[in-house]
Amino acid sequence: MEGEKREGEKRGGAQKGGKTIITYGTFDLFHIGHLRLLQRAKALGDRLIVGVSTDQFNAQKGKKSIIPFEHRKEIVANIKGVDLVIPENSWEQKVEDIKKYGVDIFVMGSDWKGKFDYLKKYCQVVYLERTTGISSTQLRNILTTISVSKEEIVKAFEILEQLKRDLL
Repeated sequence: MEGEKREGEKRGGAQKGGKTIITYGTFDLFHIGHLRLLQRAKALGDRLIVGVSTDQFNAQKGKKSIIPFEHRKEIVANIKGVDLVIPENSWEQKVEDIKKYGVDIFVMGSDWKGKFDYLKKYCQVVYLERTTGISSTQLRNILTTISVSKEEIVKAFEILEQLKRDLL
């Protein structure tokens, strides 16, 4: 697809001596909070690498994504400022990725504060504040709340039909 950065492919990238940033996430139901996190991460350096959690890794974490991995990866790859997208397959790969890509700064949202401090021996660790009022969990809860079963729809139509008969 035109403009799409495939896994492992660079767009732009850091110049020699530039800072490389890495962050990870599921990026399900992509929203303004995700966009702002990526923008603020990119502002910390020259090259932004984003690890997108695979469906298999999410299952290991007890999470189910609504949007499949390949679609989430494509969405993130097409965000301005993202230079490289890689799959996130495990918790353990972070040290390996930091070494492999010469990462200077590891970035996560503030909801993870302290959880990745063990990476400070490899690079700088920064926790960015979350965008208030929006999260994938919140969106998922809204979608769950507004979902209606087939039986409820049929019942609603039966009630409408009865009202129509009563009024005519």
